[in-house]
Amino acid sequence: MTARTLALANLKGGCGKSTLALNLAAGLARRGRTALVDADPQGALRHWTDWASQQEVLPRVLSGEGDPVACLIDAEREHDFVVVDCPPSLDMHITVKLLEHVESVLIPVLPSPLDLWASAGTVDAVRKARDVNPGLRAWLVLNQTEPKSALSRAMAVAVASLELPVIDTPVRRRAAFRLSVVEGMSVYQLGARGVAAMQEIEQVIEEIMQR
Repeated sequence: MTARTLALANLKGGCGKSTLALNLAAGLARRGRTALVDADPQGALRHWTDWASQQEVLPRVLSGEGDPVACLIDAEREHDFVVVDCPPSLDMHITVKLLEHVESVLIPVLPSPLDLWASAGTVDAVRKARDVNPGLRAWLVLNQTEPKSALSRAMAVAVASLELPVIDTPVRRRAAFRLSVVEGMSVYQLGARGVAAMQEIEQVIEEIMQR
């Protein structure tokens, strides 16, 4: 069976990409053997797992520092799911190469028109990757949203301009996500403190798997 592969990509920093990547990998690890390829040169996920007090509660993190594409291909041989945390804008060519190899990509965006428009470069990377990987599935996912925030007219225009579908479940700005980083674990290990965050991650995973 071929591993299912999911990339998290946004050439703009500060969108919560790495936090979302680790928690999605933690959710997928409940469904099968899962690896998380840390292709970001900053190595945020590797630092996160080094900080973890309970290594066994996190998905396996693989360093993609040398050749992230080769790391992804190797991981596919031994796992049911592989999640890739793509690098930032300075390494767009690496992101395109990774997207040429994965099944799906999520583009986390903050809930503002400016952040959405700033993600246009990532959408361009998806288009380039589809020249080689025409079956690449891509979605935007609204991240760090506030309660009762409405999709303004400007937001609707910004979303439409990117010409990609949006995951139905927005991921809220929750203390549980920040707490999981501090405690070196995913929201799945936070017990009652992480239930709402975990449910959102589960809904995102189910939506990806059912499409």
